[in-house]
Amino acid sequence: MDLGIRGRRALVTAASKGLGRGCALALATAGVDLVLNARGAAALAATADEARAQGVGVTAVAADITDPAGRAQVLAAAGEVDILVTNAGGPPPGLWSDWSRDDFIRALDASMLTPIALMQACLPGMMARGWGRVVNITSQSVRAPIPQLGLSNAARAGLTGFVAGTARQVAQHGVTINNLLPGIHATDRAAALDASAAAAEGISPAEAQARRAASIPARRYGTAEEFGAACAFLCSVHAGFIVGQNILLDGGATNLTL
Repeated sequence: MDLGIRGRRALVTAASKGLGRGCALALATAGVDLVLNARGAAALAATADEARAQGVGVTAVAADITDPAGRAQVLAAAGEVDILVTNAGGPPPGLWSDWSRDDFIRALDASMLTPIALMQACLPGMMARGWGRVVNITSQSVRAPIPQLGLSNAARAGLTGFVAGTARQVAQHGVTINNLLPGIHATDRAAALDASAAAAEGISPAEAQARRAASIPARRYGTAEEFGAACAFLCSVHAGFIVGQNILLDGGATNLTL
């Protein structure tokens, strides 16, 4: 399917690895020029090179997107973008009684306030040009909270509330905002969570992974490639009537009727 976005310009954050990388490469395959951001320069450069192999223009900016100075650097390099994909590594797991105010502030900065700041920077230009796409990578925990991920539950729920109202205000200008809610995918984040579970239960990481995969109706972890394809579709000309939605990509793991 031709997504109809060849020649558009996208900003993708946390794009060097995992789901962000999957989204960046899927957009490159669709012919979208990219501005890629992540903190690790080496991994970011490798992803940028792979995207360039698709024949698109790529600018890579190694910076901490949660830091105001880093964010300003990224936005200056990005200029006018048609597509924004926000992403950030999830806060660490733990127990509700262990988290301090500073822990919550860090989680909010990374998973709520930074995506909001990026939208506030990019939406006016999209609205003025009459077309734009925003996809926020959040978590399945928005629909069904995960006890050990309370920091993520709280921060991402806040972002979801902001998007719910904002998406319905900008849609009349040809701009859509939607959230993709990943379940477990084969990424560094999943490996870290498996290692944490293994340590807590006295089993090997491979056993922890197998146990968790068995709990997913699809009986496997998702891939960054299929996640990226879903993101690219939401950024396409075919998705203009999808507004303010929270779309699960979790292999059926979240047990919901609606």
